Amino acid sequence: MSESEFKYKVSIITVTYNAGKLLQNTIDSIKNQSYKNIEYIIVDGKSKDNTLDIIEENRKFITNFISEKDKGIYDAMNKGLNLATGDYVWFINAGDEIFDSNTLEKVLKNSDGADAYYGDVLYINEKKENLGTRTLKKPPKELTWKNFINGMVVSHQSIIIKREKCVNYNPEYKFCADSD
Repeated sequence: MSESEFKYKVSIITVTYNAGKLLQNTIDSIKNQSYKNIEYIIVDGKSKDNTLDIIEENRKFITNFISEKDKGIYDAMNKGLNLATGDYVWFINAGDEIFDSNTLEKVLKNSDGADAYYGDVLYINEKKENLGTRTLKKPPKELTWKNFINGMVVSHQSIIIKREKCVNYNPEYKFCADSD
């Protein structure tokens, strides 16, 4: 891809807490993307394991990083959103991996500037064995809180959203913090 084809900056946000065993694979899957207009933000909840060592080893690749106490995952995700300056935001948290090194390029190469892009999620275990796929078979015409009554419709790691469309998560909720 030429530089002109990297027209959208993507803020990828990784939230961590004591994720030393998982974080390097997550970072590698982002670092290996063929699409290079990436702002990479890590928000750490003041880890006590080797998470900060892994972050330091990858510091050249990480655009912005903070490590401080938070009030849970949604508070940390809000901190990441507040740091993001990209056209799009994508949450790839510790333990998540981008399936293919060309994923972001495939999504954005012929992009029409949509508000959001969604893909499937492949669940794997520690041995990298396939546990199944989460697919949104028929997307609703308009996504509202009612779509979440029977469970999560979209997974955060499979949706890339225009930053201007993002709103903060409600940290009071423990599940589905993006609904009212």
